[in-house]
Amino acid sequence: MKKIIIGFIAIAALAGCSTLQSIVRSTLPYTATLIIPASTSTGTARSAVSQASSVDQLFGTKTNSQIKEVRIASARIEASNPSSQNLGVFSSVKLYLSRSDGSGEVLVAQRSDVSASSGSSLVLDIDNSRFLDDIIKSSSARLRMEYVLRNQLNTDVSVRASLGFSSAPAQ
Repeated sequence: MKKIIIGFIAIAALAGCSTLQSIVRSTLPYTATLIIPASTSTGTARSAVSQASSVDQLFGTKTNSQIKEVRIASARIEASNPSSQNLGVFSSVKLYLSRSDGSGEVLVAQRSDVSASSGSSLVLDIDNSRFLDDIIKSSSARLRMEYVLRNQLNTDVSVRASLGFSSAPAQ
């Protein structure tokens, strides 16, 4: 009888650990700052690039072996300098994630109908149809923002991209 109770407790503890890991590891945040120069012309597609860190660098060692099925869960951009900058200066925005050398680039979020009165924050439409494991688990990654300006900027603008990734425990 003791062995059955101990066995039951051991199984419950193991199941609890994977459930806890699933809750803790279900969303991985990432932010990057991108600079939009004031000299950028309006009406043409331009790009800004920011290097990203690996999941291990962001969340500690051995994370690569603990997660799988990584997908984009949320994406937003917000003006960080000047913080009051209206993001309605953009007519469209696309965010691409790739390995640091630019290979394997994937469109993860976009907004093609940016309102002229968007304010200083903009939620993007995500494309979570693809797993991003190979990019997120690589030694380094790159975030590229492709944008079209509606209005000329008076000063360089820093935009912070905040991405959330969902994952499952590797078990």
